[in-house]
Amino acid sequence: MAEKKIDTIVENMARILPILARIFMKGVRAKTSYPPQVIFVMGALTHHGKLTMTGIGNHLSVPKPQVTTLIDRLFAEELVERLNDDKDRRIIYIQLTPKGKDRFQEIKSMMFESMKTALTDLDNETLEKLQLSSITVCEAMIELNAKFQNSCCQLNNSKTNQ
Repeated sequence: MAEKKIDTIVENMARILPILARIFMKGVRAKTSYPPQVIFVMGALTHHGKLTMTGIGNHLSVPKPQVTTLIDRLFAEELVERLNDDKDRRIIYIQLTPKGKDRFQEIKSMMFESMKTALTDLDNETLEKLQLSSITVCEAMIELNAKFQNSCCQLNNSKTNQ
């Protein structure tokens, strides 16, 4: 019984993600030339402050050469800067510039407006159900993410100790 529920949840989540991406990106595509991957990099840097190229690749699950292309584009527009590590000069961090932070906030506002516009087409009963469901899904995803992060840390620690 639990396995069937899990299968249904996985199937529904797989269907929801591309729909959400399309709705959020609709308003952005009309007003910027940024592909979604560039916006995801900016979001990751906003969340983490600074990351290495490898960290960005791991966070977004994209290969390092693709990360380099994305960062080069952001660097050319002065939206990111490269920072040397204080202790190890081989390590280079990427972080958003003030211009990059402002640009990301503009993009985020466009994404939110796009979603809000889409939601205004729904009736009040559907909005009520969606509000409650979204809270439940958000709480469950936060819990799952925490468990996933802990299991990844434990796996990395066991590899380091071997």
